Amino acid sequence: MKNNKRGFMVSPIISDAIRTMPKAELHLHIEGTLEPELAYELAERNKVELPFAGLEDLRQRYHFTNLQSFLDLYYELMNVLRTADDFKDLVLAYLSKAHEQGVVRSEIFFDPQVHVENGIDIDTVLDGLLAGIMLGRERYGISCGLIPCIVRDMPVQSAEEIVDALAPRASELLGLGLDSAEVGYPPELFGDVFAQAGEMGLHLVAHAGEEGPAEYVSQAVHDLKVERVDHGIRSVEDAELLNTIQERGIALTCCPLSNLKLKVVNDLDDLPLQRLIDSGVSITVNSDDPAYFGGYIADNYDALAELGFTLLQLAQLAENSLHAAFVDDDERDGMLKAFSLWAQTHKDLLA
Repeated sequence: MKNNKRGFMVSPIISDAIRTMPKAELHLHIEGTLEPELAYELAERNKVELPFAGLEDLRQRYHFTNLQSFLDLYYELMNVLRTADDFKDLVLAYLSKAHEQGVVRSEIFFDPQVHVENGIDIDTVLDGLLAGIMLGRERYGISCGLIPCIVRDMPVQSAEEIVDALAPRASELLGLGLDSAEVGYPPELFGDVFAQAGEMGLHLVAHAGEEGPAEYVSQAVHDLKVERVDHGIRSVEDAELLNTIQERGIALTCCPLSNLKLKVVNDLDDLPLQRLIDSGVSITVNSDDPAYFGGYIADNYDALAELGFTLLQLAQLAENSLHAAFVDDDERDGMLKAFSLWAQTHKDLLA
């Protein structure tokens, strides 16, 4: 049995049920799945010198005071990704773990501007990621889509240039996102970039309301016209915004362990997830950057179970993720049928 300081106990039976529960992961940065061991393996492969004393020293760096302290290490380690095979191997390593945790659909973020700045051709990045996705589907049965993210603390011109560079391969992409350091970089800066992506037929999502205020969520919804908000927990501070999100069916892709690790909250009890649910907003559970934040997707569900969320409540969040995924009706029906079968199998635990 697991317990946290509030004393809620999570049995191995519940934890196992969480891991077999069909779920979609809608907020996952593929670079954030770079485990220390793989980072060193790729560094050796590509003759990249890392500024650490060794593997244990690197592990000790995974303690963060805020979002920026995480991003500094995150971008430094991205430099080990140099070839298409590196990106392929990164995707396959993630999908192996996702498969063990019940993921049937993953919509994967990546940061093309950073890789291009590191001297990597955008086609090399895409070819590697897509090869990993194809092999992952064959091996694990997980369907995936790619969402390049604009790095909001880089110049807007850089965002415009990367969208232009991605345009010839837009049919191979799922959407466009917005990530990185939030405060001081409001979504409204990227209105034209997102309008262009929408004209390219891409789905639109954006990080907002993690470190930034509820106003940033409002800008993402009204100015960028996003279909999902990544994080979005500070939406709870604006009742009118909550009504808009609920009425438009905009899901929030919440990441509990990330919020704790980056000091967005001091304790998971402080997350306003239940208030968001009570307001009628659809929230989903995701792992964000699991190699850095101490847990993949099922570990995030476990963390909520330790807070007192029942398996029935967690199942609703998983079902939310299947409805919020950017898939066609046939694929969604297949995922929901798998979920119904799981629910029938676990009906006694859900009672």
